[in-house]
Amino acid sequence: MRNRFSSLSLSSYGSGWSANRRIAIGAAVVAVLLALAAIVALLTGGGNGHQAPDRAVPAPTGSPSSSEAAPKPSSGTGSVPKPPRIAEPVAYAKAAAQMLWSYDTRDTSRNQQLAGMRAWMTTETKYADWASVAGQVPDPVVWSRMADQDQHATAHITEGHYPGAFKQALADDPSAITEAYIYVVTVNGTQQIAWKNGGAGAEERAVTLAVQCRPNHDCTLAAIAPSVTQ
Repeated sequence: MRNRFSSLSLSSYGSGWSANRRIAIGAAVVAVLLALAAIVALLTGGGNGHQAPDRAVPAPTGSPSSSEAAPKPSSGTGSVPKPPRIAEPVAYAKAAAQMLWSYDTRDTSRNQQLAGMRAWMTTETKYADWASVAGQVPDPVVWSRMADQDQHATAHITEGHYPGAFKQALADDPSAITEAYIYVVTVNGTQQIAWKNGGAGAEERAVTLAVQCRPNHDCTLAAIAPSVTQ
């Protein structure tokens, strides 16, 4: 069997959005290519689909509802690392990507995975797109099947950079970023996945993240962003 969950990424992300949300997202994403003032549009957008090693448990065909609430803090966070205290956008995005590409169903429940991921998010609800992050986690049935196989993954980050569209928008209007301090970063790396009976594999990964880094504050994760010009 093939696994599309190994990076916590679902190609059908966004299928549960309302019509108004889709309209707003579409308008904003177009605007971001014209001026940095619209860069917040990158907080919402499509997933990053990719293949995973053979024989691992497959992911579902649909993502969770965008209305799925964050798990209660009492559920714990299992093996999900705590967000680092980093004030530089690219460094934080690289750490966030490593978190997203790493999991361990042997000691972490689905709710714990969600709780751990939620801790990385910005608390500014105007800019936080929790649905784009929570939508990376498969439904409880698939998570249970993965746990039955002791499925777990680690990640090695090779590099992170600002996409060309973001750099151009920043150059065109350097002051526009001061409204939300949202930075768009593309991260590349390699994920290693393993399961019972010696099963293992590795593959290249890439994701575009929106992170918020206000002056004199640690960065936080805002969203899984669209894959714009690399």
